[in-house]
Amino acid sequence: MVSRLVPPHGRGKLKPLLLEGAALQAEAARARALPRVTVSSRERGDLIMLGIGGFTPLDGFMSYADWKSVCDGLKLADGVFWPIPITLSTHRQTADSIKPGSDIALVDGGNDQALATMTVVEKYTIDKLHECKSVFKTCDLDHPGVKMVMEQGEVNLAGPLKVLSQGGFPEKYGQLYMTPAQTRAVFEANGWSTVAAFQTRNPMHRSHEYLAKVAIEVCDGVLVHSLLGNLKPGDIPAEVRTRAIGVLIEKYFVAKTVVQSGYPLDMRYAGPREALLHALFRQNYGCSHQIVGRDHAGVGSYYGPFDAHHIFDEIPKDALETRPLRIGLTFWCYQCGGMASDRTCPHAEQDRLQVSGTQLRKWLAEGSPVPAEFSRPEVLEILRAYYAGLVEPD
Repeated sequence: MVSRLVPPHGRGKLKPLLLEGAALQAEAARARALPRVTVSSRERGDLIMLGIGGFTPLDGFMSYADWKSVCDGLKLADGVFWPIPITLSTHRQTADSIKPGSDIALVDGGNDQALATMTVVEKYTIDKLHECKSVFKTCDLDHPGVKMVMEQGEVNLAGPLKVLSQGGFPEKYGQLYMTPAQTRAVFEANGWSTVAAFQTRNPMHRSHEYLAKVAIEVCDGVLVHSLLGNLKPGDIPAEVRTRAIGVLIEKYFVAKTVVQSGYPLDMRYAGPREALLHALFRQNYGCSHQIVGRDHAGVGSYYGPFDAHHIFDEIPKDALETRPLRIGLTFWCYQCGGMASDRTCPHAEQDRLQVSGTQLRKWLAEGSPVPAEFSRPEVLEILRAYYAGLVEPD
């Protein structure tokens, strides 16, 4: 049966690199005898996405030609659209011990387990400042993405992968963690052909709820896709966030209009370029639309509030099948008596309650009251319990 969902990016079908069955057992045994290179948390997330097909059509970490083409032109060397480099780095001493053409095992720094094997076809150095300026639009070390790039090893390793593990995500998150093949199967079982992805690294407050419900009005359903990898200090952990999202879906959405799932990446905080990456891998997950709200994937004041809206107009029309669902500034309007946006509400600033996730976290950390118009009580109950547990006893 022909799928009615959008096709995977860059090719007709998903390209998962994760081995299974006898091939997995044989490669895992072979990996034990190979030279070992430890991967960072960010690289681990990228590697798992390569394994499950989330980064289709890549077959491994990028070459110098791909890195340069992505930085300068938002495309791979072969012309396929790609907005952010997916690279593996190591220190020069380790790189010097690896010969091109040889195989290595890529090891999780957290538990020393082999995640993949890789045939090293190229070793190269990059201009890290050039990558930062291209991807993050800044070289400020206070930017967490810039800090990540500047602290990575001096030498990049490129080559195809055989992925051995999903890094413990299925065991930790159970049915909440789904691969692109699994989300596509759920969407098709629901009879959906148009699906809007809602990206979140925070619990959903009333503005987020409003965005998702607007999307449900124009699509068959919404994938609330929560980041399960590492965040910056002070952000709410995934297990708390996803529980809060779950109760919101249960209490305030029509049944079978929302699927909640998670994906294994760390945040890069690359603003507009990360919005493009989100749309790209959501296409692989089967989503026809990507909700793009205010300050998508941003941090601090490095990006304009709607730069992520505009960047979709700056790429070729055929770059992505997944389209942006752009929604403006959202808030509670006391005059309107409900949620509204700057495109639907004519009232003055003093009539509006607009609060960021940063402000919500500040209120919760301080034990301050949170307006009922900002967040649902069932959500606040879960979040308050989490923050209460952070307070050390006297």
